Order: sequence, then C-alpha cells, then structure tokens
Amino acid sequence: MPQRIRKLVGTIVLVIFVSSYALIAMTVAAARLPNASGWAQLIFFMVAGLLWVLPAAALIAWMSKPDRPAA
Repeated sequence: MPQRIRKLVGTIVLVIFVSSYALIAMTVAAARLPNASGWAQLIFFMVAGLLWVLPAAALIAWMSKPDRPAA
C-alpha cells in the first residue's frame, strides 16, 4: 500500500478511534466516578488521558513507513 493511501486510511481511523475513545472514557467516568474521591478521579483521568497514545503511536508509525522501492 502506498504511503499516501496509508496516511489517508490512518487519519480516518485515528479520528474515529480518538472520538470513540473519548466518548467511552467519558461514559465510564460518568458511570463510575460521581462519588469517587478527588484523587481517584485525578488518577482515572490521567490514565484515561494518556492511554489512547499507545495505539495512536502504533498507527502513526504504520502510516509513516516509507514505500517499498520498486523492483
């Protein structure tokens, strides 16, 4: 797959993934954290705020791979 197509596909997937992840994280927080302490909320939001970075980094690495040289 050419890099240009990988970047297009990766961008679309990344936008859908980050939007879905944010909605899921907000839903979990609203369902589980209303009565939690401030520290528990802080830890949840710190972890949830950084957890999306790992799959996004893998996707960006895939998008950035150079094209194979033509044989």
